[in-house]
Amino acid sequence: MKKLLLPFILLLSVVFITSCNKESASVKVKKENLETAKKRDVQISKGTAEIKFDITEYDFGTVNEGEIVEAKYMVTNAGKTDLIISNVQASCGCTVPVWPKDPIKPGDSAEVLANFNTAGKPNRQAKTLTLFTNTARGREVLKLKGSVTPKLTSIPKKQ
Repeated sequence: MKKLLLPFILLLSVVFITSCNKESASVKVKKENLETAKKRDVQISKGTAEIKFDITEYDFGTVNEGEIVEAKYMVTNAGKTDLIISNVQASCGCTVPVWPKDPIKPGDSAEVLANFNTAGKPNRQAKTLTLFTNTARGREVLKLKGSVTPKLTSIPKKQ
């Protein structure tokens, strides 16, 4: 036990001495990182983007199967920094979203569109669009609903 104690103390002493470097921490900081951090802090101090919608649920009523329904949602940036919609995911492959790729300036508005193909989707329908944004919540959900009248199918006559 005594044989292990001396090498352990010696090793601990070497680690302690070498870790106490006399170089100042401020020397290790890169000036370009400080400038980047200052710019980021200014943006953060403005607050986050805030998103407002004219409607969050679009009811297309009753349509015939095979029609394509276009839903329009007006998005307004009510925040103090640019609103960025980085992605929009539909709950179904039958719904294709189109959204503004450029940042929406504070006070400005833009449209988010959703084209819903009713082919093969009879009866009551409810779909969602999930917007991924730079708002405090990070995700916003829009809804699309309505009723699709099925196509009439003919039944072959028996002879």
